[in-house]
Amino acid sequence: MRAVAIPAPGGPDVLEVIDRDVRAPGAAEVRIAVRAAAVNPTDIGLRAGGAPDLDPPWVPGMDAAGLVESVGDGVDRVAPGDAVMAAVMPRRPDGGAQSELLVVPAASVVPLPAGSDAGAASTLPMNGLTALLALELLDLADGATLAVTGGAGLLASYVIPLARERGVRVLADAGPADEALVTGFGAEVVARGDGFADAVRDAAPDGVDGLVDTALLGRAAFGAIRDGGAMAVVRGWDDSPTERGIEIRPVAVRTVLERTEWLDLLRERAGDGRLTLRVAAEYPPERAADAHRAMEAGGLRGRGVIVF
Repeated sequence: MRAVAIPAPGGPDVLEVIDRDVRAPGAAEVRIAVRAAAVNPTDIGLRAGGAPDLDPPWVPGMDAAGLVESVGDGVDRVAPGDAVMAAVMPRRPDGGAQSELLVVPAASVVPLPAGSDAGAASTLPMNGLTALLALELLDLADGATLAVTGGAGLLASYVIPLARERGVRVLADAGPADEALVTGFGAEVVARGDGFADAVRDAAPDGVDGLVDTALLGRAAFGAIRDGGAMAVVRGWDDSPTERGIEIRPVAVRTVLERTEWLDLLRERAGDGRLTLRVAAEYPPERAADAHRAMEAGGLRGRGVIVF
């Protein structure tokens, strides 16, 4: 089976397509014939730094969609021929989602959202789980206020409506060209850039109760948060002290890839239109480097998708 591979750490040009064997599914596992696999920032990190604890080549990709090809013992929720989406950890011997055949735990597999094709569905699992985990870690009550950085991005577009259905007020940043888009997700729009914290304080003078930092502003976002509030960070934290009692809550999505009930919730929300699935562009595996370049250039509204 063909797979996108990283033979050694480096820039986009190190990516290549390889042929590899893919094992049969074991107990409580599913083998998927992948039709589409999204490209995410985590793939850029794997390409740039490799996985020192695993022998190369490394296969990137944290989420995929396609058809169930076979199932292992004990799997009864899905069957061969079913259209499904899945979340997967690429830093494992079996590798990640950007492969024509993919073996994953059955708990990480659910049917496609109603009305969705494989390309669109492949943008949902990992980012949707990240959004749900960030909100769980912040644990905001009905009536609380949340700020979200990177409001026009894919992750933010899932965080915002999922927070709104919990009764949380959401402030998110956007440039003029994206104001209508971000308002459509359910947020009140504030200015992006150096004035973000001040713009949030104009809308919420006491500061927000929590913040999901999808744009990686880090400390620059602290001014938006009230004393004793919390910030969910999606790329880790350096463990340095914060200020004013603000708590840092790292979001480790690898810990929730088998939360089947969350994947089902995401599937339902996308199926009824409460979450919008966005594909920025589609690429054959031979053009995976172009997908990486587009992501690194910034400004994507959705995800690039590798299509087999």
